[in-house]
Amino acid sequence: MNALDFLIDGCWRRPARARSIPIINPASEQEIGVVSLGSAEDVDMAVEAARRAFAVWSQSEREERLFILGRIVEGFRARLPELARLMTMEMGVPITFSTERQATVALFHFEEAIRVLADYRFERREETGMIRREPIGVCGLITPWNWPLNQIASKVAPALATGCTMVLKASEIAPLSATALAEIIDEAGLPAGIFNLVHGDGPTVGEAIARHPDVDMVSITGSTQAGIRVAELAAKTIKRVAQELGGKSANIILPDADLPAAVKAGVHACNTNGGQNCQSPTRMLVPRLHREEAIEAACEAISEIRLGDPMDPETTMGPLVSQTQFDKVQALIASGIKDGATLCAGGPGRPTECDRGYFVRPTVFADVTPAMRIAREEIFGPVLSMMYYDSEDEAVEIANDTPFGLAGFVQSRDPDHALAVARRIRAGRVYLNGAPFDRSLPFGGYKQSGNGREFGLFGFEEYLEVKAMLGYPAA
Repeated sequence: MNALDFLIDGCWRRPARARSIPIINPASEQEIGVVSLGSAEDVDMAVEAARRAFAVWSQSEREERLFILGRIVEGFRARLPELARLMTMEMGVPITFSTERQATVALFHFEEAIRVLADYRFERREETGMIRREPIGVCGLITPWNWPLNQIASKVAPALATGCTMVLKASEIAPLSATALAEIIDEAGLPAGIFNLVHGDGPTVGEAIARHPDVDMVSITGSTQAGIRVAELAAKTIKRVAQELGGKSANIILPDADLPAAVKAGVHACNTNGGQNCQSPTRMLVPRLHREEAIEAACEAISEIRLGDPMDPETTMGPLVSQTQFDKVQALIASGIKDGATLCAGGPGRPTECDRGYFVRPTVFADVTPAMRIAREEIFGPVLSMMYYDSEDEAVEIANDTPFGLAGFVQSRDPDHALAVARRIRAGRVYLNGAPFDRSLPFGGYKQSGNGREFGLFGFEEYLEVKAMLGYPAA
């Protein structure tokens, strides 16, 4: 399985320069394919194609866009098991999760784009003129490996629906599912040049997209450092930049919550996708009086996690995505021990049941203080930091004591109480009492977690400019 060709101007072609790296299965540490790494020349060709196509696609009728999006949905559904299998092989997510969550949530974004587009008013009359929303232009889309198809679809679907054209740089770590999705989009009958795929790394292809003068907007999901670099390069041509970046979400368990149930749910949420989620509730805030009960519930939840072969339907946690990620998480676990946190479960090294692969032991630290590295840095692995508070005000203060602001979580038997606390959390999303992930509501962060919003109507409008036409009489 390889990702050797790029989709540029409606044709699959090899890169301008021959350069490639292996694709590694993180469960076996074995090479399963090769991905080509593009260059600035490939980006130039893709942007030029997208610029030409924009003149036509931006003027396309709503019905044509709905038809193409519908064809993409059909193709996606037909290949959903294959897409799930590719994600499991390239980034280690368990096959059950990749089928039921990773692939299906990506499909939802195309379905949601259809829903929003069907009734969206691109023009409306005011008393003294007309307000019109128009596609912003050529979009550079830079996506990560942790939710590879979800993050691609959350950008590609609204960009297509609004009449934009695009150049996608998917993660070079997880390129197989991205290539398969590009095939689906290509086979849907989309005219040449509207959607272009160029594989490559951030410093080469990502930066070429961000600095390109003919790219009107860049949307990036990635680390805060990557987001800063994209913004720096994009500033030279004053292009719009949408960023969905890091997180360090707090999970406030209020005194009136069902503590054992809330703790267990929080542990499982922290370990979902191997902990490789930007909004993982990695800081659990518990009333100090309930320290022992919370530790007991957390350790019980950890014992329910089944590590192993991600192709086994019974596995609930696979490996981390790469050696680099494994080493980073191991270093942070070691820092937690060094800084004096109490290790309650897990710890350094591979699990005993896994003799190869980038598997990490699901880990719980208690007695974590706000100054510790594990309380401040985004770990991106299955590591929970349990912290304590004596008052509700202190809990909110600790929750907001972070440079990030992507998500928050509040648990209480009283929904009104949970809502009152949620209003005080400086984050773009707050989940009350284990509410499910809703892809129709806006997603994005405060502070160093980024700017702009994705998903649903808010994500749709990120790809539109606003034009006022004065002097047109009201109806």
